Amino acid sequence: MAEYNGTGASQEIYDIIIIGSGPAGYTAAIYAARANLRTLVVQGDEIGGQLMITSDVENYPGFEEGILGPDMMDKFEAQAKRFGAEMVARNVTRVDFSARPFKVFTDDATYTGKAVIVATGASAKWLGLPNEQRLRGRGVSGCATCDGFFFKGKEIAVIGGGDTAMEEALFLTKYASRVHLLHRRNSFRASKIMQLRVRNHEKITVHYDVTVEDVLGENAVEGLVLRNVQTGETETLPVQGFFVAIGHQPNTDIFKGVLPMDTVGYLQTAQFTMTRVEGVFVAGDVADHRYRQAVTAAGDGCRAAIDAERWLETQGEVSEATTLPAEEWGVASEILRAKAD
Repeated sequence: MAEYNGTGASQEIYDIIIIGSGPAGYTAAIYAARANLRTLVVQGDEIGGQLMITSDVENYPGFEEGILGPDMMDKFEAQAKRFGAEMVARNVTRVDFSARPFKVFTDDATYTGKAVIVATGASAKWLGLPNEQRLRGRGVSGCATCDGFFFKGKEIAVIGGGDTAMEEALFLTKYASRVHLLHRRNSFRASKIMQLRVRNHEKITVHYDVTVEDVLGENAVEGLVLRNVQTGETETLPVQGFFVAIGHQPNTDIFKGVLPMDTVGYLQTAQFTMTRVEGVFVAGDVADHRYRQAVTAAGDGCRAAIDAERWLETQGEVSEATTLPAEEWGVASEILRAKAD
């Protein structure tokens, strides 16, 4: 375990520091630690990521009976620890990637690493309703692909006006008896083709000019309180599920001005999983605005760890040879330098 001096700085230089502790971060830790790399996972405030608020996970391979989200993350963490990965339950406040080795700062400590994997994930945007958070995992969801199966034969509602909301509503018709699509305006901003599919679907009822004032239910969703924005009148819509589809926000605030990102804030890669900052890699939802699944995040974590290991090899930082096709990272480094110039 790392020793700390009087200033709160770690005296150990890690081979890899992983920022984030969801499926991407933990999988990266498993691969990195198993490769005999000194690995540190800075887990963040929400240890385990979004799966910690997910009830049953039934679409992750290997769990034929399903598994609770928190239980799955406990297994991921235990497996990473088994191979020697260290964990610190702290939140990263800033990073310094201007020179190697890199520095990662928390409120009370500084960690130094030869390579960094960013796996901070993305968070679903929520409405901020009184009972929305209380009923998350009990009928309130931000992911139709993850939770739609649990609403077979039930009446549910989706809120949103973009392509994501249309896709969620259409996907949920595979399971639900009726899908209510709610939008606060009198027209959607989604693409025309998606709007047409929604309007023509026999299982979807569209509600324009409505906002959701609250979610009803004690232990599970029983209905929604809707308010008409034109008249101000309220009504109760009886549903057993409520899907919020107003977008996701990548957790990348501390990397602004440090790592390249798109206009929304998703991190961008330059070669494989490596960013334009040599030695800094990304994995999972922090760079994935399309899939956002535990299994794809885990796959990204695997890729990032392998990429980091192979890159360290080319830098002469790993003592034992790997199966690295070293010329690939040599070419990658030249590409990155050219882009930087």
